[in-house]
Amino acid sequence: MAVALELTPKTKRRAGERCCEPVVYPDVERNHAIRMAEVAKALADPVRVQLVDVLRRHAGTVCVCELVPLFDLSQPTVSHHLKVLREAGIVGSERQGLWAYYYVIPEALEELSAWLS
Repeated sequence: MAVALELTPKTKRRAGERCCEPVVYPDVERNHAIRMAEVAKALADPVRVQLVDVLRRHAGTVCVCELVPLFDLSQPTVSHHLKVLREAGIVGSERQGLWAYYYVIPEALEELSAWLS
């Protein structure tokens, strides 16, 4: 069975002229997209996801000295991961003497979760 197709010759568009209209426009404003990308980037490491999971389930402050034994990593490496999470606004920290105590900032995870669902 033959199908009749009508072919049109290619034509050059003028500079800056669109080839077609966008089907969908982004709903996320640029600043919000940047914020969510920072959170997603910070969570793009398995150790950081596990750290957030431990802190989230603990539902309080956790000393870094309690976190180190959970991972096959040195204390400075765990602290580095926590710093990345803190800079992304996912976790907060409080200093008490020599130790830092960490906790999850629920709003950061709620924002990403709401957008993903």
